[in-house]
Amino acid sequence: MGTTKTDLFTKEQNEIALMMKAIAHPARIAILQELLKINACVCGDLVNELGLAQATISQHLKELKSVGLIQGTIEGTSVCYCIDPVVWNEYRQVFTDFFMVMDNTNKCC
Repeated sequence: MGTTKTDLFTKEQNEIALMMKAIAHPARIAILQELLKINACVCGDLVNELGLAQATISQHLKELKSVGLIQGTIEGTSVCYCIDPVVWNEYRQVFTDFFMVMDNTNKCC
């Protein structure tokens, strides 16, 4: 497989691509939706809610945490997770700006 030529693109294009890649898995979307629905820290309840193996959920939580979308705190033997509101709002603004660029009056093809 060839290497990605990220240097051909702007910093903004690369950042948007990385943000989208971070949430580009249905398990991560489900995790984020569950955290948003609960609107509180979750400690281990995701396995029962999502029906995925603990190892799978842990891997996806790690990915979401690495980009800052979620925060994790250690409570006893558990790690509790919640949405990081600052990063969440950054994602929301970037995606809103990205999708608002198109003029809806454009008559394509």
